[in-house]
Amino acid sequence: MSHDWKPASTLGHTRPTMFLALKEMRRAPVRFGLLVAAIALLVFLILFQYTLQNGLITAFVGAVRNQSAPVLVYSVDGQRTLQGSVITPAMEATVSGVGGIGAVGHLGESTFTVTAGGRLSNASVFGYDVAGLGSPSRLARGRQAAADGEAVASAADAANGFDVGDTVRVEPGGYPITIVGLADDVQLNVTPTLFASFATYAAAVQARNPDAGAVPPSALGVRPADGVSAADLARRISAASVDVEAFTKADAADKTPGVSQVRSSFFVIFLLYGLVVPLLTGLFFLIITFQKAGALTLLRAVGVSAGRLVRSLLVQVLIVMGAGVAVGIGLYAPVASRRLGGIPLRFETGAVVLWSVLLIGFGVLSSLVSARRVLRIDPIAATTGAGVAR
Repeated sequence: MSHDWKPASTLGHTRPTMFLALKEMRRAPVRFGLLVAAIALLVFLILFQYTLQNGLITAFVGAVRNQSAPVLVYSVDGQRTLQGSVITPAMEATVSGVGGIGAVGHLGESTFTVTAGGRLSNASVFGYDVAGLGSPSRLARGRQAAADGEAVASAADAANGFDVGDTVRVEPGGYPITIVGLADDVQLNVTPTLFASFATYAAAVQARNPDAGAVPPSALGVRPADGVSAADLARRISAASVDVEAFTKADAADKTPGVSQVRSSFFVIFLLYGLVVPLLTGLFFLIITFQKAGALTLLRAVGVSAGRLVRSLLVQVLIVMGAGVAVGIGLYAPVASRRLGGIPLRFETGAVVLWSVLLIGFGVLSSLVSARRVLRIDPIAATTGAGVAR
């Protein structure tokens, strides 16, 4: 009598993979529901932290990134900040003599106490004297400032007395600035920001301090000549003098002190989250595989193929991960377009797609340890009482 194991005749009537997967999930709804809830919470935290990071950086340097001057020139002593930089006439003359420049304009920036909406608050005033070299790149509403005493404000602060038609007064002195336009993502230092003529900026400085005298520019906005790239022109200007350093506007925003530290801090958080989700999923299904070792062995003994059991496991992983990601996105969407203090948030579609693919992919990969256990089940073990092979 042969003792070779052969699939039972019931093999042709084996239940479909999806049925096996869903049947088990229906028998343990609390167990699988808790895993979905845990994944959903982690997905929500990942997406919210990503939105918070981008919102914080935009509120900090959005005015630099979204103004219209392709190249910004700072004094070296300013340490890459508009607040600390001062351009002297000698520096300006050196920069103007560099080849490849199409136009140069003054930029000024300072933070003021202002009265807006009947309340005192802080606001940054960003002044420029050449159209297209310092004004907002795009407007959300209204128009660009066309005369002294007019300004474009950050749209995120419209409800706080910075809407089109509102008048902001610089204190002390009461110098009035009328808001004629709004622009998105143009805050500086997480404060309401006004884009105005350099003369308006200088008038605000002198209203605050009547003894200020002549107001020097904080930086220079430069437009490259035709055929010259912004990056190439920035290198030329930086090489022309040890007293100035030039950056493209994207680099000027990214290299502002504090921005890289914010990104590094959030990167560590994202890395930890990215490890926790697949480890949690992999450990859960590995434990489940051990717990149902006897049932899996019997299924193999009656003719269910190892491949079908593995596919059933992967279906469960995809359902759990997909449900967790969907619920997490559902929790994230309502809070993604709100303000957190002075930080405007927005729904990050790219981040949602990226993290959804990564987490589901990592979840499936982590479940391969459980799949390996299933593939090693010996049908003969049903006659000996053994379960999943070690």
